[in-house]
Amino acid sequence: MKEFREELIRIKERNLRVEADKAWETSKTRRGLITALTYIVIVLFLIYANVEDPYLVALIPALGYLLSTLTLPFLKGWWIKNIYKK
Repeated sequence: MKEFREELIRIKERNLRVEADKAWETSKTRRGLITALTYIVIVLFLIYANVEDPYLVALIPALGYLLSTLTLPFLKGWWIKNIYKK
């Protein structure tokens, strides 16, 4: 009986970790951080490459990433309903 309880505790702890990981993967905080880091890295690269208006040009990939994260949940739902069908 003790082994069963220990196994149950391990399963519950694992489930909490999995839920936290999933929450992080889908969080707006994560999306915002990746967007900001993408923008910063691209700005630095464009400044180094002497590109005109690096702050403006760097918005393109950062906003592209952000838009892709906004459309994916819709596309995922469509894919699960129409393609996956298990």
